[in-house]
Amino acid sequence: MIQANTDKRWLPLYEALASEVRLSILDLLAQNTMNVKEIAASLGLSSAIVTMHVRKLEAAGLVSTRMIRKDGGTHKMCELSEESIKIELPRISSSLRSHEISVPIGHYTSFDVYPTCGIATKDKIIGQFDDPRYFLEPERMNAGILWFGHGYVEYKFPNYLVPGQRPVAIEIAMEIGSEAPGINEHWPSDISFELNGKSLGTWTSPGDFGQTRGRYTPDWWSDWVNQYGLLKIIRIQADGTYMDGQLLSSVSVDDIMPDRNLWTFQMAVREDAEHVGGLTLYGSGFGNYNQDILFKIMYQSSNG
Repeated sequence: MIQANTDKRWLPLYEALASEVRLSILDLLAQNTMNVKEIAASLGLSSAIVTMHVRKLEAAGLVSTRMIRKDGGTHKMCELSEESIKIELPRISSSLRSHEISVPIGHYTSFDVYPTCGIATKDKIIGQFDDPRYFLEPERMNAGILWFGHGYVEYKFPNYLVPGQRPVAIEIAMEIGSEAPGINEHWPSDISFELNGKSLGTWTSPGDFGQTRGRYTPDWWSDWVNQYGLLKIIRIQADGTYMDGQLLSSVSVDDIMPDRNLWTFQMAVREDAEHVGGLTLYGSGFGNYNQDILFKIMYQSSNG
């Protein structure tokens, strides 16, 4: 399930739904996996027009595609990638307040990564491929994409809470995917998350996406490597930890002990995981959402 709200980063989703043709494509794919030519025939449209609509649905995370060989040719098969959408509208609250911080993906404070690995700004590769030493290069602060086969990256966010303020919920949003040699839409990877040393749970990324170019991926970036990820939102609240509205673990916001000065967030692919499919993290200037890691904490004050 996609859990959306009125933040502008969800505009690609709402744009994808604002079309009678694209809604018809979703109805067709709910019945069967189809290729572009079959969809075009069902709707009485050209394959070129349908391809354009499918790309918008892909960018919104509603449809996934894969290339297969069939009847002596190559076909782009399309299928639904989500079952439902939940839209949360703003709530009026006199007591609930929040702090939100955007942290560039190159601003990690600790890492231990293994090939295949690399890091790049929106203008160029930093150093060389598969050499973890370049993750220490000062230019990493401008990174728009990083990837590794297994290992971890860790970030620290300032804790602006003061005595008398109680955290009610924490949200962490990032564009993320697997890391395959080249690209592979079906390359599962078990990515685990920790906050302040507490395991939040593990999510299995379905693949390393690259059949179409990322919405913001720069022109110089190769067509044959990862292009975009999935926007995932982790929410830690009173009854557990959720990812896009689905329960990830029973860890609640009360289980996360805040440090006096900071929060420490880690993303990892463990070497002993069932699916060691790597991790690609997309920041500003890459992927489909043009954002860095967003950390938001909602809190209440004891004095109201």
